[in-house]
Amino acid sequence: MRTFARSIIPALLIILFIYAAFSKLLTFADFRQQLYNQTFPHWLAGVLLYVLPAAEIATAALLSFKRTLVAGLLASCILLAAFTGYISLVMLHYWDRVPCSCGGILSHMSWTAHLIFNWVFLILNLLAIYLHFSERKQQVLLTD
Repeated sequence: MRTFARSIIPALLIILFIYAAFSKLLTFADFRQQLYNQTFPHWLAGVLLYVLPAAEIATAALLSFKRTLVAGLLASCILLAAFTGYISLVMLHYWDRVPCSCGGILSHMSWTAHLIFNWVFLILNLLAIYLHFSERKQQVLLTD
């Protein structure tokens, strides 16, 4: 289980965030239109247009190195929680209309499937964080 959390989970998260960033960048006009179709102010859409892909690439980079893995796991957790929260609000009909759809392969998923997909990745992410810190605590206890 620890080997899975140490190597496979970060690799899956790297693939997820690289895919998400590049699908936004490769369909930039569609991504821009989707953001400006949101219910939040246009100035925020303008910021997110550049911040989201950059944050996803930065998160993937942080997850790629042992030295920055914890920062990457925490950044990944924040992004996944935000995206999962957004999907939950859509499904709870928080807005009068569905503000956008996701790009790439995820656009073929229902909102329910997308929510489950995000929860699976969020739970894996939390598991990796938990195991990392429990392992670190165990190492501290052994050296005392």
